[in-house]
Amino acid sequence: MHTTNFLRQLRVGAVVLLMLTAVVGGVYPAAVWVVSRLEAVSAEGAPLIDTKGCVVGSALIGVDPQVAPGDPDPFFHLRVVGSIADEDPFAPGDPAAALPSNQGPSSAILATFIEERRSAIAAREGVSAEEVPVDAVTGSGSGVDPHISPEYAALQTPRVARVTGLSLDRVRQLVAEHTDGRQLGFLGMERVNVPELNVALGLTAPECTTGS
Repeated sequence: MHTTNFLRQLRVGAVVLLMLTAVVGGVYPAAVWVVSRLEAVSAEGAPLIDTKGCVVGSALIGVDPQVAPGDPDPFFHLRVVGSIADEDPFAPGDPAAALPSNQGPSSAILATFIEERRSAIAAREGVSAEEVPVDAVTGSGSGVDPHISPEYAALQTPRVARVTGLSLDRVRQLVAEHTDGRQLGFLGMERVNVPELNVALGLTAPECTTGS
């Protein structure tokens, strides 16, 4: 009797082991892999591919394009990147962009940075400082947000049209095509994806950064 019960329990344990191995070791990983490849939530990094087939960045990571001082600037620019060393109000290309600066609303350093940013952006766009929107002079929570407000995009549109030689209406059309609405129709605000917009304008690096 004891031997029969033992064999029965052994058989049940083996079946459960095989079932769990199939589910946890096969079905579940396969389901996760499939979901991670869905277009809306892809784990591939949302690569941006230009007309040459080159991977030139990611639609989910904002890397502000830079031009040499004095050169024409054809790019739409992202929100500013603050320096964690509190030495540069812009810190372009700072690899520590996603780290916080610990400067709060009462910070004199942050207030000075905001005024310096406002003056620099106003000069770049040829407008008064009062016309520069808030998101242009403040960083995002992540520091690498690919989006800006439609207002900031509209501020940059005349310069981009002038430097690229495109008509103002064409640039505005491209901005509209790369403006995302509120999430679920009511969450957040409308936002413009700058990496995608610059690619649509043909403003990408001359060589592939990663083979496609």
